Amino acid sequence: MGEERKNGNGAVAVASRAVKKTDKVRLLLADDHSLFRAGLKDLLDGTSHFMIVGEAATGPEALEMVEKKTPDIVLMDIRLPGMDGIACTRQIKKTHPEVTVLVLSMYDDESHVLEAFNAGANGYLSKLLSAQDLVRAIETVHQEGYLIPGNIMTRLMGGIRKLDLSAMEDANGVVTKSELRVLSSLVQGHSNKQIADEIFVSEKTVKNHLNHLFKKLGVKNRTEAVVKAIERGLVSMQ
Repeated sequence: MGEERKNGNGAVAVASRAVKKTDKVRLLLADDHSLFRAGLKDLLDGTSHFMIVGEAATGPEALEMVEKKTPDIVLMDIRLPGMDGIACTRQIKKTHPEVTVLVLSMYDDESHVLEAFNAGANGYLSKLLSAQDLVRAIETVHQEGYLIPGNIMTRLMGGIRKLDLSAMEDANGVVTKSELRVLSSLVQGHSNKQIADEIFVSEKTVKNHLNHLFKKLGVKNRTEAVVKAIERGLVSMQ
């Protein structure tokens, strides 16, 4: 199970890869704005560890390029003609779950972020990031698995409200009060050790609580659990 930590751009990274790749990271750029793609290509081609293997201007082109070029990461615009970035992400994750999808967007509202993560995106970043922060974010999501934007996490932390057991009645099993306390700390980005200290239990007990939560929420990792908590109204981003 991964531990969360913040990278240089304030995004929360969730470690989920046991082995880091040593070869160049193969990138596919999917964006309908040719100037934006050209800028990304110039930026990323100028690094020693990225390689652009393809470009796509529409959703169908993105799916075709994934099949032909087998990228490690797809930088996916959320708005693509033919098939939007959310639908593309969902399809890519269905046919190629090993491919990392990092959504780039001008939007940072709750609905777009949730849409992206529910479709299977590994990360969601603003197109307004500086070049340095964008490169760092791509490196982090490749090495560690997931990214939640720092501003989104800030809103989550500021909007946490009292957890209500009744909100989880439709989950696969009754969520205990202890598990809800763990979930509350999880949303705030706390590590297993921090959670253990807060609720006065061992880290092993925290891991057990998390495993039970994942099963009841129908998720596979900490990031998905956070997203599911927002969906079910356990936390608010307002």
